[in-house]
Amino acid sequence: MTVDEQRAGSRVSRPEIRLVRRGFTDPARAVRLLAEPALEGLADDPLLLDAFGATADPDLALLGLSRLLEAAGESDRHTLRDTLTTSKPLRDRLLGVLGASTALADHLARHPHDWHVLVTFELRDMHPGPADFRRALAESLAADTTGRPADALRIGYRRCLLAIAARDLTGTTDLAQTSAELADLAGATLETALDLAAGQDPEAAAACRLAVIGMGKCGGRELNYVSDVDVIFVAEPREGVDEQVALQAATRLAAALTRLCADTTGEGTIWPVDANLRPEGRNGPLVRTLASHLAYYQRWAKTWEFQALLKARPVAGDAELGEAYVAALAPLVWQAAARENFVTDVQQMRRRVIESIPATELDRQLKLGPGGLRDVEFSVQLLQLVHGRTDPALRSGNTLEALAALSRGGYVGRADAASLDTAYRFLRSLEHRIQLHRLRRTHLMPTGEEDQRRLARSLAPLINDDTRADPVAALRREWKRHAVEVRRLHEKLFYRPLLDAVAELPAGAAGLRPDAARARLEALGYADPAAALRHLTALAAGVSRKAAIQRTLLPVLLGWFADSADPDAGLLNFRQVSDALGRTPWYLRLLRDESAAAEQLARVLSAGRLAPDLLLRAPEAVAMLGDPQGLAARGRAALEQEVLAAAGRADSTAAGVAAVRSVRRRELFRTAAADVLGRFGEDPAEALEAAGEALTALNAATLQGALRACVAGWEAENGGLPTRIAVIAMGRFGGHELGYGSDADVLFVHEPLLGSLEQDAARAAQAVCHQLRALLAAPSTEPPLEVDADLRPEGRNGPLVRSLASYAAYYRRWSHAWESQALLRAEPVAGDPELGERFRQLIDPLRYPGAGVPERDLLEIRRIKARIEAERLPRGADPTTHTKIGRGGLADVEWTVQLLQLQHGHALPGLRTTRTRAALAAAVAAGLVAEEDAAVLDAAWVLASRVRSAVMLVRGRPGDSFPADARELAGVARYLGYGAGHSGELVDDYRRTTRRARAVVERLFYG
Repeated sequence: MTVDEQRAGSRVSRPEIRLVRRGFTDPARAVRLLAEPALEGLADDPLLLDAFGATADPDLALLGLSRLLEAAGESDRHTLRDTLTTSKPLRDRLLGVLGASTALADHLARHPHDWHVLVTFELRDMHPGPADFRRALAESLAADTTGRPADALRIGYRRCLLAIAARDLTGTTDLAQTSAELADLAGATLETALDLAAGQDPEAAAACRLAVIGMGKCGGRELNYVSDVDVIFVAEPREGVDEQVALQAATRLAAALTRLCADTTGEGTIWPVDANLRPEGRNGPLVRTLASHLAYYQRWAKTWEFQALLKARPVAGDAELGEAYVAALAPLVWQAAARENFVTDVQQMRRRVIESIPATELDRQLKLGPGGLRDVEFSVQLLQLVHGRTDPALRSGNTLEALAALSRGGYVGRADAASLDTAYRFLRSLEHRIQLHRLRRTHLMPTGEEDQRRLARSLAPLINDDTRADPVAALRREWKRHAVEVRRLHEKLFYRPLLDAVAELPAGAAGLRPDAARARLEALGYADPAAALRHLTALAAGVSRKAAIQRTLLPVLLGWFADSADPDAGLLNFRQVSDALGRTPWYLRLLRDESAAAEQLARVLSAGRLAPDLLLRAPEAVAMLGDPQGLAARGRAALEQEVLAAAGRADSTAAGVAAVRSVRRRELFRTAAADVLGRFGEDPAEALEAAGEALTALNAATLQGALRACVAGWEAENGGLPTRIAVIAMGRFGGHELGYGSDADVLFVHEPLLGSLEQDAARAAQAVCHQLRALLAAPSTEPPLEVDADLRPEGRNGPLVRSLASYAAYYRRWSHAWESQALLRAEPVAGDPELGERFRQLIDPLRYPGAGVPERDLLEIRRIKARIEAERLPRGADPTTHTKIGRGGLADVEWTVQLLQLQHGHALPGLRTTRTRAALAAAVAAGLVAEEDAAVLDAAWVLASRVRSAVMLVRGRPGDSFPADARELAGVARYLGYGAGHSGELVDDYRRTTRRARAVVERLFYG
């Protein structure tokens, strides 16, 4: 029993059951309609009832037929009834239309005699073309007795549309032929409307030659039932006519044509004529000469405009001029892929389409959503632009024809092309049926179950599942299946043939030629396509299990790489990782079974140099990507426990520090990978803080482990260590604000043990700390950790380590204002915790002086800041983009906040923090800084910090300015959330943000 029969249940009478079984959902109403005089006796015809049951919506078909018979004259009504019962072809055509389209049913109710077109149009044997449609429209105009040619044009158009829909709904034509007929009808309508406009303005017609160029689906002969008809107008003056006069005349004709098609009359609207694809869009002139068009496209056109010209075709007006237009512009179209920024432009076009879809419509979009029609069209057009330069066989404006040509040429795999063709036909047919119902322009799947049921029944031949039991569920499954298939093929379409190009294909199989493969890789953003092909060959060649898995995965990986700022680096890094781990069973299982892990690996490998360099030193860290918790940040306690255990197992000091550095390298990769993949949160400031905390904990644990190893080594050679040592973090380290390229700024403090000679204790502490610094920075396969102690008393000229008493004496007698400022970020991080806490107590009166900052110290701090700005900016550096000491950069914000801490920290506990943003928030809470000023400073500080981290992630080495290399700058922009091609926008945003911050600093810091 079907769903419809279950719903009907016991509610229907016995006469109604046969209607339910034929698909009627309101059998009671159907019985009443069949009892009306106009339909009397038809209920007894089982063939007619079966014909109703074969329609998309039997209830709708019956209602439409009732209206048609009521509207028809007495004689015509009898003729129609007789024809319905005796002619199966007419019965199927008419009821098929009435059951699918309320709009065409309305037309027949207004013009009941038009049902004859379903008989007189030889639908089964004839494929009508533009001339047939022009003749039909001319006959409609000739028959008009009202004096309203616009209405007559619409009536003729609907009559032709009725014939096309009948052919479509009864399966006489397939999708391609239906779409072509709709495009031909559009061209005939434009031609007829132009004739009408010329008749209304003969002076204009005599002054110019005007050609109408079909664009989009009209140009490609793949038009929808309801669509804007995209056109471009091109004109030339007739002999002896001034060019400007001719253009004005042509503009009048084009505007009149547009009004005739688009304006609403008593017969509704045909469709809007959209000329916005013309040069300069809405801001450009409606009509140009051929020379003007050519000049624009040669100098100013963007990539998307050449993509649009793929479908350009003369459809109306002066045919010779139209052909000249297409011939003149075609060479420019097929050189578009060689343009600078072609790849970026193409990626931006697709992203803009997706971003423009309202969130509420994303799951209902047949055209623009993921797995929709635009994915197919976009993929085919991009491949045409890339390979059509050298292969004229690909230069078709029709999507299905172009897809077939791409398959024949080996540019798309045959199986992929066949799947894509099937999915595209289904999705377009579904779109057609949705639009046909009310003749409204839409690409959204209706939400009503009744609408979906009608669609499912209409498309039953195209649905793999049996639609009789539950048509709605069958339709949804089929739509989902095709959408998933389109999305899958869209992602691999460009890449699967590249693997065929480097593989040994069976005899007779078509494949990409090496030059075509290189052209495709170059168009997809690979800067060195020859090297990329070598990597593909190395990865995919052979019959090993590794090669087989990689052949399966590479089409998707290549797409992920191509979507990054540096596809070449992603592919090279993947090859190196696979070479190192290719024989490891768990790695192959990870690639094969964990699609999320494979995508994360691709994103990490193509995001810059730091994370891949860390990974390639120990590729087994890839396993983290396969663990759902593998990239979760680890706390300091866990890290210290691991590094202390690793150092303790070593048999020498050097081996102990090496073990600690190995742990650091792995954890540095964990942090960098999590950051690149967005695991620290969507909010930029929160993500920055999370990364800073993770790096601070890692460096603190590293110092703890290295110190333990060095102390153990000294004790093994000399006996017990005669002193206690503490490591005090300074600068960004003490502020928990480390970036990936930050040094570890520290102070070393020691205190002799009871009974030890101070000289012996100092010598031991110096030896341990010197060894710690040297071993952490020594050349190795592990990344170094530079331990910078230059903020110590007397700087580089002073002893590396001082006793707590020595620090006290120095700060009591010799301390400068800048040292008090530096101590604002001092925090014990390693070594003896009790000694570290006593050091904190020692320095608190210096960094939070009870009387605030004396005027002389205030002047000194400002003088030092100005001197740093003047003298320490690297030669040639742009002060507007230098993140550290440039205008509105890190130093500006941090010195401003630190000045407030020095002045008010003694009285405001909230300011007694080593963290910049926390101190700034405390200053706002205390009323020292206005909220709007603090927001400006905070935004600049966060952005500058993120830029520094991004530079290190992308380049693999630290930097305080934006990279000069375009690819590196693109990588920085991508990390910061800017799309492809928006690097300049990032730099502009940075300058604007820091310029505002500098203005606040001028007021708050310099007064």
